[in-house]
Amino acid sequence: NPTSLCSGLFKILLVPSRERCPQASGLESVAPLLHSGEETPDPIPTTTRGTIPAWINGSFLRNGPGKFEFGEDRYNHWFDGMALMHRFHICEGSVTYSSRFLRSDSYNLNSERNRIVVSEFGTVAMPDPCKNFFARFLSRFQIPQPTDNANVNFVKYKGDYYVSTETNFMRRVDPQTLETKEKVDWSQYVAVNSATAHPHYDREGATYNMGNSYGRDGFFYTIIRIPPAEEAAAKEDSADLSGAEVICSIPAAESRKPSYYHSFVMSENYIVFVEQPIKLNVLKFMLYKIMGESFQKILSWEPQYGTVFHLVDRHTGQESKVKYRTAPMFTLHQINAYEDNGFLVMDMCCGDDGDVIGEFTLENLRRESGDDLDKFENSLCRNLPRRYVLPLNVDEQTPLDQNLVTLPNCKATAKRTNSGEVYMTHEELHNDELLQYGGLEFPQINYDKYNGRPYRYFYACGFGHVFADSLLKMDVHTKELKVWRYPGLFPSEPVFVASPDAAEEDDGVVLSVIITPRKEKSTFLLVLDAKTFTELGRAEVPVSIPCGTHGVFNETG
Repeated sequence: NPTSLCSGLFKILLVPSRERCPQASGLESVAPLLHSGEETPDPIPTTTRGTIPAWINGSFLRNGPGKFEFGEDRYNHWFDGMALMHRFHICEGSVTYSSRFLRSDSYNLNSERNRIVVSEFGTVAMPDPCKNFFARFLSRFQIPQPTDNANVNFVKYKGDYYVSTETNFMRRVDPQTLETKEKVDWSQYVAVNSATAHPHYDREGATYNMGNSYGRDGFFYTIIRIPPAEEAAAKEDSADLSGAEVICSIPAAESRKPSYYHSFVMSENYIVFVEQPIKLNVLKFMLYKIMGESFQKILSWEPQYGTVFHLVDRHTGQESKVKYRTAPMFTLHQINAYEDNGFLVMDMCCGDDGDVIGEFTLENLRRESGDDLDKFENSLCRNLPRRYVLPLNVDEQTPLDQNLVTLPNCKATAKRTNSGEVYMTHEELHNDELLQYGGLEFPQINYDKYNGRPYRYFYACGFGHVFADSLLKMDVHTKELKVWRYPGLFPSEPVFVASPDAAEEDDGVVLSVIITPRKEKSTFLLVLDAKTFTELGRAEVPVSIPCGTHGVFNETG
């Protein structure tokens, strides 16, 4: 019965993702994943179990929060921890491990004074207690400097590696020694006040990113293009973002309440910016240091604004006059996007509740096993993979209130509602089996060959716990899963590395760092066969590594 089927689907879409996943019970504490780590600057050998394929030659680089206190001061939020960089170097079947703290200005100042003197996302630095009352009072009226604690990701511009967060500062790093190099200020190259830690790369060597700019004319979301390195130019050992340009500026729908975003979408010919209803209160942002509030306190989930997709031609920088709208949703990471017969297909990890970012305080995450930890996990948004389809050829002749999506076997819809708007509903890019694993996040694909193109597979972390407790491989054609999951083992974001003679999309391996909180100083690099999703080998290292964020594979490392 088509009517009852549609009614059932509508009811599913109304049920929040957290309520569709099984309720957690009896979770073990993950506090050991959130300890301060120690750096291992000189490479040490690992113990290999199984086989590490001899064709893997390079470095698996990872980043993340790794130090949560200075002296008597403690950070409040997981995002605040000082950046700790990791390197698993793989060569002819053997693996070494090294790590270093990023010597950011934030890290150096905090270390010198043995207290927190630079504010982070969830922690406000208090005035120097050695100053007199008047000096401490005046210090609250100083404009806070953005942190250069780049603890989110490794990114690449013109062949150089940088570590990045979401302010206007990056740090160039040596991918082999993990040595910290110069600080780079985006605003010295283009008119932006911040940039994401998730750029995209095209096949000609250019890099694209998104940033914010704000001033008297309002608040704008800006698309940035950094050209490829010039082959004929002599390579200097210094940061080079020359030629960077803003190719498009998108005005915020609410200039006093712009949207927070963590990444963006790119296909072969288009960039899509998702303006979601996680709002930043500009007035509070200007006053938050005076009020003694951390950055996380100025973000709020306001679903009444809905979600808008802004479509931009990445070659011309022209934004489509059509606004693509959908129900309020929250997204951090996109999976992939591609064009197909006049449509732009976008796959993303999405949730129904944008309050999740502020919940990752260290107090919440370090709860002991018991009812409080279970309740916290069950309160969190569960992100699930969704597919949205944007019709690219919409004009005044396009019929109203008619589903425009004609792709075969596609359940997503898009209807023109008036002259300048299209309203969309998504297709669930999974079946009920995924719900058993708590949804997924940290998606990765065979990026070099399939980014911006039709694809079949992606890899991700399953979240049956506060932190990832499984690795997943999803077939987007059949929605079938392959799973790697063992009690007490907590994996990092999976990164795909193609084999040298790859003939198919999933010919290669998946790398992930596995943290074992039940054992001290016991971490290992896991190598899975990407096709079968079975373990090939692991490289064990006698070091306790804190839970991290993102990583990359450096083939020339």
